[in-house]
Amino acid sequence: MDTISFVARAGNRILNLVVSMFVVVALSYSGYVLWDTYNVYRGAFLNSDLLQFKPSGMLGEDNPTLEELMAINEDVLGWIVIDDTHIDYPIVRGKDDMEYVNKDVYGEFSLSGAIFLASQNEKDFSDRYNLIYGHHMDNGGMFGDIMEFLDEKYFNDHKTGMLYLPDTTYRIELWACIETDAYDDNVFAVNNKNTEEEIADFIDYVENNALHIREDMGVTTSDRLVAMSTCVNAATNGRAIMIGRIVS
Repeated sequence: MDTISFVARAGNRILNLVVSMFVVVALSYSGYVLWDTYNVYRGAFLNSDLLQFKPSGMLGEDNPTLEELMAINEDVLGWIVIDDTHIDYPIVRGKDDMEYVNKDVYGEFSLSGAIFLASQNEKDFSDRYNLIYGHHMDNGGMFGDIMEFLDEKYFNDHKTGMLYLPDTTYRIELWACIETDAYDDNVFAVNNKNTEEEIADFIDYVENNALHIREDMGVTTSDRLVAMSTCVNAATNGRAIMIGRIVS
């Protein structure tokens, strides 16, 4: 009987030890997940160190602070702001369209990535069609606010932005919002939008497929366009794209 009682007590101690270890592991993992999530979302917004490089040039003026940031990372090429949103970031361009998916503007690992221009585009935004990518962060960081433009009222209330380059500053007039998938060559094939005819086809596509559009803007084939793309949902191939006109 004493032997049975001893075995039972020993079994209870072992069980309690296993349960305690499981609780400690679970709490540690939960703490790590919370810490990791905090760092991911914190990295999605500008810190004071990066803000010191934010340009302030007026339309047509140069932006010397960008050259300082370019000295840190030669892939930096500009800065984009969409008025009254969280979109306020430097722009980089990598050797391909995967390089900055998980690298920040300094070229260091970051799950929130960076805002980056398609590798096929010219760094000075001289192409007829310029495509910029950014992650969809649920807290509105990076290009998370592109999702807000799917709402008609939000689209109507947000019309402008700024594009800062080292040697000049442009205004962005927001034109149309599209929801599509990642395989839509009408949006994502940068190299087939070099001629007036190809841009005319793209304008027709936007006019026929946009969720929201400002038809009174009168976008033409002589305009330079910029598209900003983000994921609709991390589990799908859906994409939300905001398209604007670059104005000098």
